Amino acid sequence: MENYKLYVGTHCPFCKKVESFIDEKGIEGVEIINVDENPDLRDALVEKGGKRQVPALEADGSILYESMDIIAYLNEHKGA
Repeated sequence: MENYKLYVGTHCPFCKKVESFIDEKGIEGVEIINVDENPDLRDALVEKGGKRQVPALEADGSILYESMDIIAYLNEHKGA
């Protein structure tokens, strides 16, 4: 089972939307990384995906942005 990383911000409503979806569907294997807790984490996100934007899902070697796109991806790939 592939592990995914979801980069979020503390006060981001779109991040909360994705996190709520994960909780409601009982999706496992998604590591939640809050970039507000450590500036190095945000820098790592920029290095990987080229943007500082959250939410961002690291999956299958790439970064996916936009909450609805992330939800659709998780729904399809995690069997929600």
